[in-house]
Amino acid sequence: MLNLCTANRLFKLKLRDMVVRTCFLLLLLQLTIAVDGQEIFNPPIKKNNAFKAGEVLTFQLKYGFISAGIGTLILSEDLYNNKSVFHSSTIVQTTGLAETLYGVKDIYESWFDKETNLPYKQISNIKEGHYTRTNDVTYDQKGRMVTSKSSGTHPVPQKILDLSSTMYYIRRIDFSKISEGDSLLLNMFFSDEVFPLRFIYKGKETIQTNFGKVKCHKICPLVEVGRMFKRADDLTVWFTDDDNCIPVQVKMAIRIAGVVNLKLIKYENLANPVTFKK
Repeated sequence: MLNLCTANRLFKLKLRDMVVRTCFLLLLLQLTIAVDGQEIFNPPIKKNNAFKAGEVLTFQLKYGFISAGIGTLILSEDLYNNKSVFHSSTIVQTTGLAETLYGVKDIYESWFDKETNLPYKQISNIKEGHYTRTNDVTYDQKGRMVTSKSSGTHPVPQKILDLSSTMYYIRRIDFSKISEGDSLLLNMFFSDEVFPLRFIYKGKETIQTNFGKVKCHKICPLVEVGRMFKRADDLTVWFTDDDNCIPVQVKMAIRIAGVVNLKLIKYENLANPVTFKK
């Protein structure tokens, strides 16, 4: 059993990866592995009926028996250049021992198109211990350019996403047109860099959640083997196999720290009914 000293050291070394990156499904880790199966770049999305303004999803991050953080995704409507868009606010903050040892509260806001799901603007407000950072990023999708207040203008691939819009983009993928074993690739701009996200579709699986059993799409984002992970598939994400396609669980096996779980603990104002079986 970990003593307080060991727990303190692990949290200080790993907290940012465990809380911030886990709450955002570790989308920012660069791929390093070739895979078998069909590879689909920027998979097309279907007409949105998966989410609507007013939706709130709340997740709890647990490291073993320790509750380390809470992540909240809030979706609303807003105007951007006189156009009606979705406005996503993603808030990640530590709780309990993790808050005492380090203190993280990161807020990412994204304004993205209702039809294409592609972002127009992102604002980040990061507080991790004594470290703070804010940044504004605007997206020129037609010109394939991104302008960061911190680092200037960057050329980017087509259909570039930001941290928050990536989650909603995945929820609109038509999984009925994807086969088990296929490799999907999305590109995201984060922390002033382009990060490719490749994940493998593992088919469907019924899992136990806080609300009961539910059938899910199972995906494995490919992560870098080495410092944090022993295997490329040590991160797994489950999205409900229904019209909402909400993420209900993330499980990751970290080389030093052990198993970390991110679970949905509360949902509000879903676009469609969801059925959990007791």
